[in-house]
Amino acid sequence: MSALSPIRISTPVDEPVVVTATAEPMRRIFESQRATALRWRQSTAEQRIARIRKLRDAVQAAADEIRRAAAEDFCKPEVEVNLTELFTVISEANMAMRKLKRWMNPTRAGFTPLMAGTQGRIEYQPRGRCLIISPWNYPVNLTFCPLVLALAAGNTAILKPSEMTPNLSAVMQKIVDQTFAPDEVALFQGDADVAKALLDLPFDHIFFTGAPALGKVVMAAASKHLTSVTLELGGKSPTIVDAGADLKGAVQNICWSKFMNNGQTCIAPDHIFVHESVADAFVEQAKARLAEVYGADEDTRLRSPDLARIVNDRHTARVKRLLDDARNRGARILFGGEVRENQRYIAPTLLDQVPESAAVMQEEIFGPLLPIIRFREIEEVVDRINTGEKPLALYIWTRDRGRARAILDRTSSGGACVNNTVVHALHPLLPFGGVNHSGIGSTHGEFGFRSFSHARAVADTRIPLTQLFYPPYTERVKSLIRLVMRWFA
Repeated sequence: MSALSPIRISTPVDEPVVVTATAEPMRRIFESQRATALRWRQSTAEQRIARIRKLRDAVQAAADEIRRAAAEDFCKPEVEVNLTELFTVISEANMAMRKLKRWMNPTRAGFTPLMAGTQGRIEYQPRGRCLIISPWNYPVNLTFCPLVLALAAGNTAILKPSEMTPNLSAVMQKIVDQTFAPDEVALFQGDADVAKALLDLPFDHIFFTGAPALGKVVMAAASKHLTSVTLELGGKSPTIVDAGADLKGAVQNICWSKFMNNGQTCIAPDHIFVHESVADAFVEQAKARLAEVYGADEDTRLRSPDLARIVNDRHTARVKRLLDDARNRGARILFGGEVRENQRYIAPTLLDQVPESAAVMQEEIFGPLLPIIRFREIEEVVDRINTGEKPLALYIWTRDRGRARAILDRTSSGGACVNNTVVHALHPLLPFGGVNHSGIGSTHGEFGFRSFSHARAVADTRIPLTQLFYPPYTERVKSLIRLVMRWFA
């Protein structure tokens, strides 16, 4: 472990005790990255690609360690680690290496008659020193994918992963320490005090992934230095299953995306609106699917190798509180409902007849609880979606393309899928991000490259037509201005 890392005391994995590093090592590394950031401002595509390749190769070499660490932190299945952690980082890196030269090319601007003698272009400059703060649910993905894009844009970076997945953080520490010099990329482990100390530094850009409440803290800290931010947040992403939807396809897809990582996914379906004409059929198919995948009885589900655990005791208690509150308010448990707090186990659970006042309908669930809400008219669903905060994602299952278009037109969300869920986040050519409460800015591919870049306007003048308007403001100048306002405004 790097000498700059916090001291970690051996404890049960779900409750790590971290003695945080002082602010001085962080400040020292931050200052050391200044010269590197200035030098990298002129870096070539080949130099940036070489850095990305080193990171990709290091992640690939550590794949077995990453799988073991994910299992130790919260029993994450190997297939889910491969798909949501390793594949995402490797594919992001490969795309950046293939496309970077084109991304870096200046964009030619058009011209107006008054600019006939001036060539305009947009050049993409590195922002400089970047801070990447990542969460615990997909720590490798949400730390190293932004790092790939920061490196592609020519920036240095300091990384702060979550302390809630200490084994994965330790592997990432090893990867960073072996791949980069500290004045290029550094990683600091630790708790909220470490994050606060880093946020006190005048970074050129902050990329944060986490809860909206913490996003507000990051944005407030950034405002002290007028630092630009990309905030990847969350929210209650709704799913709509229309009367004519492909029920089998919807059930299989929703059961996968909702209960992957045991529901601890920011874009997982949070709750489902199902048309009353197909609600009973949807419920029966969902129950059958969950029994097929995770087990028909509690003991089988408890031993399922395909179901991750809740990340720690505190979050287990939080999700249990949501379940107990819903049950106490009259909600019916259609499937699951089992809780083993000492094992951080909560079964995949389907809920029906959940009152709107229940906490599970007000808070982002971030766990394996799925409320099912029956509806008659789509207008009531649209109204409920528009009443809440703008979600990170919206999912629509229907065979009626016109209805899907109407729902998209009448709602707002960070992203959306029609007849699928979560795949917009896997599509390498689409931007990923929220809107307002669910996020600011976007990432993935070229969109992430732009987030980590400053779009600099360059006007290169060959024939200075503006000299026609210099003072003194004679009648000739005034006539010219009147002519311009009449014909070219």
